[in-house]
Amino acid sequence: MPDLPTPQDAAEAALFSECWDAVLSYADLCTAGSTAATDLAREAFSLGMREAREAEAAVRGAGRRTARLPRIPLLLTAVRTTAADWETQGLGHRLDPDLRLWLNSDKAARYTGPPLQRPIALRGLRDLQAADAELLWLAEVEALPLPVVARRLGLDPATVGDELAQVRGLFRDRSHRNHLDMPMDAQCRSYARLLDAVTRSTSGETPEDLSRHLAHCRQCAEAAACLRLHGGGLPAALAGGVIGWGGLAYLERRRRAAEVRLGAGRPPALESGPPNPGAHKAKVVRNGLLVAAVLVSLLALAVSMMPGDDMDNGAAGPGASAEGQPVANPTASVPTATSRAPGSTGTSGTPTGNPSESTGVKNSDPEPQGTSSGGAEEPEPDESATPVCRVEYSLVNQWPDGFQAEVTVTTPEALDDWRVTWSFKDGQKVTQMWDADYTQSGAKVTATAADYDKSVPADGSLSFGFLASWQSRNAPAYGFSVNGRECVRS
Repeated sequence: MPDLPTPQDAAEAALFSECWDAVLSYADLCTAGSTAATDLAREAFSLGMREAREAEAAVRGAGRRTARLPRIPLLLTAVRTTAADWETQGLGHRLDPDLRLWLNSDKAARYTGPPLQRPIALRGLRDLQAADAELLWLAEVEALPLPVVARRLGLDPATVGDELAQVRGLFRDRSHRNHLDMPMDAQCRSYARLLDAVTRSTSGETPEDLSRHLAHCRQCAEAAACLRLHGGGLPAALAGGVIGWGGLAYLERRRRAAEVRLGAGRPPALESGPPNPGAHKAKVVRNGLLVAAVLVSLLALAVSMMPGDDMDNGAAGPGASAEGQPVANPTASVPTATSRAPGSTGTSGTPTGNPSESTGVKNSDPEPQGTSSGGAEEPEPDESATPVCRVEYSLVNQWPDGFQAEVTVTTPEALDDWRVTWSFKDGQKVTQMWDADYTQSGAKVTATAADYDKSVPADGSLSFGFLASWQSRNAPAYGFSVNGRECVRS
């Protein structure tokens, strides 16, 4: 009679499934189709699990702590590494086009270059004790409720909140030290002490000269995101700094997966807009064949890799991720809504965005609850003439002293380069922008195309996101134009 599975076997199988779900979710962002996503996830999963076990063995052999990432981000790093190998092996056509651009840029080189020049969040997470790093990642990035995190890590539910607060403080201290250790010029060095003081304050007020510096210095802006523990920006700082390309998109997927899996909130198909940072590019949800393929792959991998000992706790719940949308349970119906991330530029099912095969979910009311539009009424162009473009301004997330927004512009004409301008009504100030460069003069903001996304096809779209500060009111931006020609708000 065969031996019955033990509770430990069941726990390891559940952990295996959770890790696989996270890997497949990120692999889906990195590829151009469901088959490629499954292949990339299987190859990366094997690589990541092997590296994890080698690291654990090294720690046991050395008898002391060795800096390493928690299990989930280590596996996600393996996805990125495997994608880079595909690119060098001539398999780049299976990857997302924007990921290929990123892999061949200086941005990707930071993650494998000199340690002191790597992203501050990546270094800070590695510097934490393994258990502390697991707690921080599960609670902040995987968006699991604290009682669930406590159960996964064997912690006391009554005190896990206090432990998380302590770990966040430790992460801040490590990040501050790593920022000071980085090579920096005299101007950055002169702002280091002020940056530390401002990010400790809960007032949300940043001196104007420091704001200008953060707007143009990526290194100090990254440090500010890791040092400011209040305001809700830490998950995005962790995901973007540790994962790299697609970090905000992955963050959004995991939050939606947690909501569906734990029964918190409505299914994504019913949401009016993305509730958290990093809404991903739209991808068409494919049929149940992907789910079936994932389950078969999961069982096959489990048979070959289950003997692993000392498994760390994972982050995501059971279930595989269908293309474009996480699945809470393989037996549940697949949501049909899609999400999008900053940088999507494609139309007609062609993926050319930051990770886009269809239009994204529109936030029908970008103005946050409790705020007032105020100021002058937004001037609207005359729609009787054919507009040069249509613009969608989406508020992705908001906290007491800041917010994240996304701008998507659809143009009927092909563009070789672009410049988008708009104005704010309530004194908002942009502090960081991705997929575009920016300048701000008073209320007017100008976003110019990044080197890798200047061209937009006819009837195509361009997209970029930004972080900004606000006080008292946060009315939507108005007066959009592209290359000097007015746009119509969608």
